[in-house]
Amino acid sequence: MAATGAVRESVYTEAFRTHERRLWGLLYRLTGSAADADDLLQETFVRAIERPPVDAAAPLLPWLVRVALNLGRDALRRRRRARYVGPWLPAPVEAVNDASDSPEGRYGLTESASLAFLAALEALTPQQRAVLLLRDVLDYSVRETADALDISEANVKTTLHRSRRAMAAYDAKRMPITAQVQELGRTALARFLGHLAAGDAHGLERLLAEDARGVTDGGGEFVAALRPIIGARKLTRFVLGVVPRGTASYSVDHVMLNGLPALVVKFHVPVERRASRFVVTVDVDAAGRICELRVVMAARKLTHVSFDR
Repeated sequence: MAATGAVRESVYTEAFRTHERRLWGLLYRLTGSAADADDLLQETFVRAIERPPVDAAAPLLPWLVRVALNLGRDALRRRRRARYVGPWLPAPVEAVNDASDSPEGRYGLTESASLAFLAALEALTPQQRAVLLLRDVLDYSVRETADALDISEANVKTTLHRSRRAMAAYDAKRMPITAQVQELGRTALARFLGHLAAGDAHGLERLLAEDARGVTDGGGEFVAALRPIIGARKLTRFVLGVVPRGTASYSVDHVMLNGLPALVVKFHVPVERRASRFVVTVDVDAAGRICELRVVMAARKLTHVSFDR
């Protein structure tokens, strides 16, 4: 029996290594959390060893996907029952570990790992989120989606319709990630830093879209705005009010996160209840103006971002 168990563990370990990048990418999109994706990936592996599929001859990937999705939906439900202080933002990552041969559907793999897309998914229920990812990102068929989630094909179709309807606001403003969009973001961040360093309120306000939103996620650990800040003028006042004058007190690195330019910021002198490191990301419109400014400070959200460069 011991030998049989060892052989089985070896088989599942090899299969897990083959599919772990694909599974991690699915779990990250499902939860919007890199740390949760790490934990759930390991839990999926443990489940494969301790409670393997009944049909040992069947392909393992569909079964692993089913287990990962069940665990991920449960994690989402727990998170939504818990109280979160202030706005919740997805966790930024430097790379999404997708297998290179993954298919693409209605939304491409790069776009579906963007912070804007992941934030939009928060409007969906865990079931809707799972269906949308399988159908519109990974290009699963209705039958494959039904099997993965253990629901009927009719339920898949109904859920997908509701999911797409909930994503209508995102779809209306979506800008798939291209080299041009990346360059617009890079330019906007450079101008943003320049206006901040100069204390140029007029320049900063002109850089922001009139209805720009600012969202800060401190996770209850650090001082942050408890509600989104709406409007270019309000957001300008907020940013200039919280960022100290002069660049000697902090350092900034330009990086690529979730397929788009971003800023990694470190303060040299810690201040109580203030984040000493955080990530700044932006969404821009076709004119290059910032329409969404996100600041992620919560430590658990930064596990896949390097601050030592």
